[in-house]
Formats: sequence, structure tokens, C-alpha cells
Amino acid sequence: MTKVTAQMSVSLDGCYTGPRDPQHPHDMSGWMQGPEAPGFFRVTRWAVDAMAWRERQGFAGGARSADSEIVAETFAAAGAYVMGRRMFDAGEVPWGDEPPFRAPVFVVTHRARAVLERRGGTSFTFVTEGLERAVELARAAAGGKDVAVAGGGELLQQVLAAGLLDQLELHIAPVLLGDGQRLFGPGLGLGADDGVELVPARVVDTPGVTHIRYTVSGRSKLVLDDRGASGDLVGRP
Repeated sequence: MTKVTAQMSVSLDGCYTGPRDPQHPHDMSGWMQGPEAPGFFRVTRWAVDAMAWRERQGFAGGARSADSEIVAETFAAAGAYVMGRRMFDAGEVPWGDEPPFRAPVFVVTHRARAVLERRGGTSFTFVTEGLERAVELARAAAGGKDVAVAGGGELLQQVLAAGLLDQLELHIAPVLLGDGQRLFGPGLGLGADDGVELVPARVVDTPGVTHIRYTVSGRSKLVLDDRGASGDLVGRP
């Protein structure tokens, strides 16, 4: 059955990039020179060093490793992608004429644009009817494989908040950025008494990153655990 999946590289304090430039929050033309890029490249260093990632980008080199196997597995599982417009704007030029997706990509946007066909099987369809419609189209195009949320972080938050995500894999880099765009926070739309429950399904620890895969169980109410007040507990002070 087709699953909606997502994977994201984050720092130990939960940042997936450095802080956004407050003067130009939506301008992607100078992204490489802005404050977001250093944090992003630190948390994704593990992938850039992996042979499977480099091959997919058309680069030579890279290491054969457990990290590389996870990259290859992630690409192989995806039959279609959903992406935010800011992510597309940042990647359109660097990806070139043969982007790494090799599958249909559905871009959630408020700005209409004709379908963009690229070599290698990648196409970008710009969906102005909302996130749910983009996921619906991606499911239909995935051919029974997974629908992968390709970023950015804000879109992933929206997918989680809408209850559309089935599986989440975090690649946790051993670094504290201190400041940056955090994957989990107010964007999830959670109240004081509810949360999103995750069930760990796999942990792969490598020298440069820890990969943790979760099954997303969905929202649940948080309840006060007052068992510590019970006289039946052993060791009660």
C-alpha cells in the first residue's frame, strides 16, 4: 500500500537549516550566501559524502557505507514526490536539466505554472488547490510506491499537522546549531493537551549521523500521569 513518507536531516537541537534571513525571507536568489546555508550543509554532510547521493546527483566519488545504503533505499522507495514552492525555487537551477528525483514531483504553491518536464523521468506539476490535492495526485502517480515529502521543513510540518504522514525518518547529525529553523514547533498546530505519537521502527547509528525511522501513529490527547501519588508504588518517598 502506498505510504506518505518523509525524511529530514536535523541537528541534535532540531534544526534543519540555519536561521532564515529576516530581511529577505522569501528571496532564494542569494540562499547560498545567506544564514540558512551553513547549518543546512552541516546537517546534510553525511548524505553529500555518500556514494548513492553523489551518483544520483551525477557526481563522482563518495563512500560505500550504511549511510549510502539508506540514501539508495530512500530513492528506490519513492514513486512520486510532494514539495513546497520555496524548496523548488531553491533547487530549480542547481538540479539542472536532469534532477535527482526521476519521478513525478507535485509542488504545492499559490503561483500557477505550466508542468515542467525534465530529463530522466522528473516532472514538476504545480498544484494550487492545496496540500491535500497535491498528495492525492502524487498517490495516483506513484504506481504503488511511496509518496515522499521532499521538503522543505515547513511543508513537512503541514503534512504532519494534517495527519497525512505515515512514516518519518530523521537523520540526526551530532551538532548543536543553537539557532535555526526547527522542524518541530508551533507549525504543527498542537495544543497544550495533545501530541503526535511516533513509534520507533528502526535505528541505524553511523559515525556521522543517527538514522531513526518512526511510524506515525497520529494525534493523541496528553493526560496527567499522577501515578507518583499512589501509595502502591515501590520506593515512594
